[in-house]
Amino acid sequence: MFRQGSIQSHLSLRDKVFSLDLIMFFCILILGIISFFAMYSTDGGEFAYHTKSHIVRFFVFFLLFIAVSFFQINFWYTWSIPIYIGILTLLVLVKFFGLTSSGSQRWLDLYFLNLQPSELMKIGLILFLAKYYHRISSGDVNRMKFLVAPIIALVIPVILVVTQPDLGTAFLIGAGGAVVIWLAGVKMKFFAYIGVIFLSITPIAISFLKPYQKSRILTFLDPSRDPLGAGYQITQSKIAIGSGGLFGKGFLNGSQSYLDYLPEKHTDFIFTLFSEEFGFFGSCLVLALYILITWRIVSIGNGFRDTFGKLYCYSFATAFFLYVAVNMGMVLGLIPIVGAPLPILSYGGSSMMAMMFGLGVVMSCKIHKDQQIG
Repeated sequence: MFRQGSIQSHLSLRDKVFSLDLIMFFCILILGIISFFAMYSTDGGEFAYHTKSHIVRFFVFFLLFIAVSFFQINFWYTWSIPIYIGILTLLVLVKFFGLTSSGSQRWLDLYFLNLQPSELMKIGLILFLAKYYHRISSGDVNRMKFLVAPIIALVIPVILVVTQPDLGTAFLIGAGGAVVIWLAGVKMKFFAYIGVIFLSITPIAISFLKPYQKSRILTFLDPSRDPLGAGYQITQSKIAIGSGGLFGKGFLNGSQSYLDYLPEKHTDFIFTLFSEEFGFFGSCLVLALYILITWRIVSIGNGFRDTFGKLYCYSFATAFFLYVAVNMGMVLGLIPIVGAPLPILSYGGSSMMAMMFGLGVVMSCKIHKDQQIG
């Protein structure tokens, strides 16, 4: 066992390259290429700001993905808690020094990038909890004193993000953390207790919602109540997706998106634009790529020897697919609009950075799968 770990810790660069999961590697690359064309379409068929910026960010963060994957998994295990604390500190700094846009204070100006720490917390919390549960025995998982730390670690960033306000990202952070706790073996009765508490305080929480947040919920229940106001985005999104048919209208021929009927088409509604131009079969291709990536993450977790890597991969796979499901459900009108970007495809540096970093840690688990943790 020790010899295996020793060999894994001294892999050459060539060994690391040949240990890459090629299916996941090329699925990410193909999604990136698809996103170039989609972003080019959002700019009206020109290499304008969003297209150029997105292409540069993808290649920079794709290199980050590769660099992160080459670090030993023990490195990410050791630095899990400092990474979480660092991101939590950034969330606190947002409260005092953050940039405000559209009524929300979510970003820190780093000059070269407006960083949204809440996106990074999606990964930081999973890393923290994976390490936490790696260090305690399975018999202690359901003891009350071992439930306090993970709950606090989950609740603090969720509250900070809710107060920005950003309910969508807060939900995704909380869901990602809850998945780790559940996969670690915490009994369902604890989740039931939390569910009852959540339901009991929901009426109080609703009173603190911003008017636009209440409007989104009401619009989800009845999009026709304000078709030219709060219901405009989702109505136009449904029209665009439906008009794409089986094979789509063709590249740069989407009337809803190309004629600017569809707002936010380069960020949260990028899937709508793609569906209109490439239809049902094009949408299925994108969904298949996301499913393949999720499957490979789970497979890499299956092949890892220690709890940390398994928990991280299983949790990140669940969270990653949840991000996809929430975005697609949102643009199809199946859930309220929550402002959740589609991984890799949507425009946004912080989201791209977080997803590439998270996928890089997964690839590190693949390359160093026989390394002993701790």
